[in-house]
Amino acid sequence: MATSIPSQTVSASVLPKRKLVVVAGVAAVALIGLNLRAGITSAAALFHELQVVLGYGPVVASVLPTIPLLCFAFAGLATPMLVRKTGVEKAILVSLTLLAAGLLVRGIPTTGVLLAGTVLAMCGLAVCNVAMPVFIREHYAAKTPVMTGLYTFTMSGGATIAASVSVPMAQQLGSPSLGLAAWGILGVAALLGFLPIVVHTHRKAAHKDTGRVSMWPMLRTRHGLLITAVFTFQGFLAYGVMSWFAYLLTNRGLGATESGLQFGLMQIVSVFAGMALLAFGSRPGMLRPAFYLASTTTLTGIVAMLLLPVTWAAVPAVLTGFGLGIFPLVLMVISRSGRSTAETTALSTVAQSLGYLIAAAGPFGVGLLHSASGGWTLPLGLLVVAALALMVSCHFMTANGVLPQAGRKSVA
Repeated sequence: MATSIPSQTVSASVLPKRKLVVVAGVAAVALIGLNLRAGITSAAALFHELQVVLGYGPVVASVLPTIPLLCFAFAGLATPMLVRKTGVEKAILVSLTLLAAGLLVRGIPTTGVLLAGTVLAMCGLAVCNVAMPVFIREHYAAKTPVMTGLYTFTMSGGATIAASVSVPMAQQLGSPSLGLAAWGILGVAALLGFLPIVVHTHRKAAHKDTGRVSMWPMLRTRHGLLITAVFTFQGFLAYGVMSWFAYLLTNRGLGATESGLQFGLMQIVSVFAGMALLAFGSRPGMLRPAFYLASTTTLTGIVAMLLLPVTWAAVPAVLTGFGLGIFPLVLMVISRSGRSTAETTALSTVAQSLGYLIAAAGPFGVGLLHSASGGWTLPLGLLVVAALALMVSCHFMTANGVLPQAGRKSVA
């Protein structure tokens, strides 16, 4: 007589494995988040030292800061095909491999390798940018706000730490190139940390092509167009403000150290604001108020930069920093949108690729208007217009009070 395995025994044997996979996934998401901006801010902190040691001219110095946004815009376009052919987990594994390799080779002290390594690493980041909301949708659908919060919190934390310690680290290592390459170790850690997730997914089920959803039709849907607009305007504002805030304060007479501290205050506020906005916006009926709160404080912060004396710099720093917390809220909307993984991938790709491409005009436009006018009224006026456009886009995107599916046209 055949005997069956008691259901309690099966549950007891499966549960620890399931918990282990969940814990490994949380750790992997945190490690990936730590990497996604550290490679950018570590380089930004060392730009002056790199130019002195490597001897490159103003053209290369201007190109380096624009590489990340351009890679985010163009390399991200390949993500849907990669996800469709390999699955989202293996696509992220490929991106982490590119990231770690690009960061490590930047340790070779030549201008050509610095540029090539930066492009390679930023292409890896571009794929991760698009694929992570899809990964969170697939594996943590019931915990989207929590996992998005963890992902963006560690992203901001990694960016802040890298900006703070890269210069002293490079001094200890005796080379700005080695100071950059040291962050490749963190990339390798994320790669190794994500391997168990890939192995588990591969063993659980063989990957099958999930079908193709073109990203361009997403722009013909109301929700797809609006989420792209929201992502674009928040990126335009974020990079426009972050690129010039400290310089603006110094230009108006604040000391360089104090200007840096105010910029750091803005960054710290943005980290905790993102967590607070996610917690608030994920409650029933609170998504629209959360977007109102973020976009309104952004507008108020920019107006404060325009009207308040420089001695009150902490006010726009806190207000604008809170407004920058809108970024994880936008990612949560992307993760929850679409009727399938393919649609979410397409929406994430079009919103981020177009968004980052247009956002690259933010710091460029602010700098150009400042150079042309010799003051800050016109540049800040441009940011005020962008902030108003963000508020309007957020209003219409959340008109129904719920998140519509990207593949269906919705009517407010």
